[in-house]
Amino acid sequence: MFRLLALVVFLVWTSTAAAAQSKSLAIVGATIIDGTARAPIRDGVILVEGQRIVSIGARSDIDIPGAAQLIDVTGKYAIPGIMDANVHLFFDATPEGLLRFEGRYEEAIIEAAQISLKSGVTTVFDSWGPRQPLVNVKSAINSGAVVGSRIYLAGNIVGMNGPISVDFDSSAVDYLSKAFVDRTNDLWVQGVGRELLWQTPEAIRSKIGAYLKKDVDFIKYASSGHGSDTMEFVAFSPDQQRAIVDAARSAGATVQAHTTSVESLKIAVNAGVNLVQHCEITGPTPIPETTLQLMAASKTACAALPYTKQRLDFEREQMSGIDFFLARLPVAEENIRNMIAHDVMFVLATDSGLLSVETKSRSPVLSGEERLSELGKGHVFWMKAMHQKGMPAMDILKAATGNVARAYKVDGELGTLEPGKIADIVVLDESPLSKIENVAKVHMVIKEGRVIDLAALPLNPVLSDGAASKSN
Repeated sequence: MFRLLALVVFLVWTSTAAAAQSKSLAIVGATIIDGTARAPIRDGVILVEGQRIVSIGARSDIDIPGAAQLIDVTGKYAIPGIMDANVHLFFDATPEGLLRFEGRYEEAIIEAAQISLKSGVTTVFDSWGPRQPLVNVKSAINSGAVVGSRIYLAGNIVGMNGPISVDFDSSAVDYLSKAFVDRTNDLWVQGVGRELLWQTPEAIRSKIGAYLKKDVDFIKYASSGHGSDTMEFVAFSPDQQRAIVDAARSAGATVQAHTTSVESLKIAVNAGVNLVQHCEITGPTPIPETTLQLMAASKTACAALPYTKQRLDFEREQMSGIDFFLARLPVAEENIRNMIAHDVMFVLATDSGLLSVETKSRSPVLSGEERLSELGKGHVFWMKAMHQKGMPAMDILKAATGNVARAYKVDGELGTLEPGKIADIVVLDESPLSKIENVAKVHMVIKEGRVIDLAALPLNPVLSDGAASKSN
């Protein structure tokens, strides 16, 4: 649980900020890019009452209430809060990281949520992590006790075991106590691990129904294996996958699949998933034309992990001699370009999180420039990479906002700047339409109608800027 002192700091900070915040806001003068792909509104006004947008339009068309707090951002650019469809707020699931943070995962999760918010990412979808600590932080953020990005969570990847297992990293299992391994893995697995691969569709449907009662927001399951040894294998059969999708849908939850091969991708799309993670990864085999057409027609969201040209060169250099990885890279590039050409619905996804300095030092791939998995920056690299592959800037912004909300079925509340929506607004110093990397030039972040004190975040660093190496 949270350390008492840290929690007091959070409560004092947030209550002070809330008291200073006027009920009504008028954000005036920016060019508004609303996330729908409609033409920008120049010299615009966004009126906010409480947590929601009540009016939006050109300054000449909006009556500004006299009691509203004016925020003059003339010459700047307002976009919806960015949404990331795939993060891991507790990311350093190495044996060292798990030992360091045992009993206090929340501290690392809070820091990650605050770094994310500071960068303009107001909503994150955590697709694999320790369920209860994530629930704890999500509840604290939703209540206003803690500031951070809005969290939706999946907990475990259904069909996979925990971080100290063959699905992730079992290298240290012989050096850790069985008790530690078991209690750590259980924080993730929660009864929906590898044992489900053996079970009938009916039994799996029951397990998914029970799991959805544990405060998770969506289901993510393994359509294929995880890691270089099992990526090419299909995990659940087509009937099992349809059972998972049906169980999630019956409970009103969205469902997504982890796929890393052409067959696992096709099976997942045919099963009716809302979203596919790593859709560009199909090993040495490009996505067939029929599957591309199926994805486009079904509007299945694609959470690709694209590399910028600079990062691609870096990866090729670091992976020199690893034939399987090198063969995969050009196919992934081809897949993304083909999906763009087929008008597949993309969503921004970075697979990002915070790593300790020690963990990053173990592998060059965990460092280097334009690393997609670097929380707080990866979303910028995603946009830059997609632009290099031919995706227009307006479509990229939609993929980072409205498309994510649509894929997760929260588009009634989030994803665009429209009357009635929650007031998550990012103000940029320069236009993202003239240069997409300008999304990094964050001037202001407003979440739920409240201006965030960006300079104060993160409030209690435990991983960033070398904080993890300090004594606790």
